Amino acid sequence: MNKGVNEIDEEKKYTIKEGHKWFAIELNNLVWNLLGKADRTREEDERMIHAAHASCYHWGEIGEPINLQRGEWMISHVYAILNRQEPAFYHAKECMELTEKNKFVDFDLAYAYEAMARAYAAAGEKPEYEKYIELAKETGKMIKNEEDKKIFDSDFSSEPWYGMK
Repeated sequence: MNKGVNEIDEEKKYTIKEGHKWFAIELNNLVWNLLGKADRTREEDERMIHAAHASCYHWGEIGEPINLQRGEWMISHVYAILNRQEPAFYHAKECMELTEKNKFVDFDLAYAYEAMARAYAAAGEKPEYEKYIELAKETGKMIKNEEDKKIFDSDFSSEPWYGMK
């Protein structure tokens, strides 16, 4: 049985690496669950922000650069969804910098462009939004793995785009 973040198995002993991985995954799943909730409370919004940051932290301790890049995307996405423009943009830039530094392509490059586009949309900066939305759209079309492409297309088509898309 998969126990949630609030139901850790007291009997099992974890290595530090296993603990970081467990929390990274569980907190990421919590964020996705909260993102999917239509009627989140203010407290749940705050919990979602904290969970996104915590998941990224745990991946940063034991993961690869790709995990950190995806964590930065998640943080940016949460802030963009909540229309918190400054942190959305800050973490979108972090995601893009990690993408460029590590030469990530395909799925992860499309998501980095999507993060930039959504952050600019939240900020109402149309010229920059238009630049990144086109890059995201074109890169998304070139994702090789069909399942990854479906995941990206679903996230890409989800709101909010703040009247820009």
